[in-house]
Amino acid sequence: MKTGIIIIFHNNEKEMDIDYFIHQIKQTRNLELCLVNNDSKDNTYDLLRDVKDECDNVSVVNVRKFKSDMSAVKAGARFMFNEFNLKHLGYVSTNMLNIKYHGLNGLIEVITENQDAILNYNMKTLKKKQTLFQSVFSLLDYLKKIKENNIFIKLQFQTNL
Repeated sequence: MKTGIIIIFHNNEKEMDIDYFIHQIKQTRNLELCLVNNDSKDNTYDLLRDVKDECDNVSVVNVRKFKSDMSAVKAGARFMFNEFNLKHLGYVSTNMLNIKYHGLNGLIEVITENQDAILNYNMKTLKKKQTLFQSVFSLLDYLKKIKENNIFIKLQFQTNL
């Protein structure tokens, strides 16, 4: 059984290094990635499709009318639950990231570096409430709890940068 990761994008064309994304994603195993384009007005959707074309474990969902981050996560979750037999499903929104120093490359790198920890996700770590999407968890919150020595994760939770 695989673990899925939903990444929400909105107007991130300038922050995306497609070659780096493809290189990092090809190093993941047993992770299914769902890249959700949340009504971008730039070429983000086209870039996400380029990544999908190069990577077997990537799906792209296009949200045509801008939604809140959680609504976009739910759109990705519905797709992932319908398409794959997943053990767990994590999410992260690029809008919620502090990408000033490490950019989106840092996000995709932290996913690749921590894929074993992600695959061994333990819901008790986050003490998450039971909901309809009970197996959907915040990837950054989880990684913060289990791997505090990662600079990208530390930067996400600093308030004054």
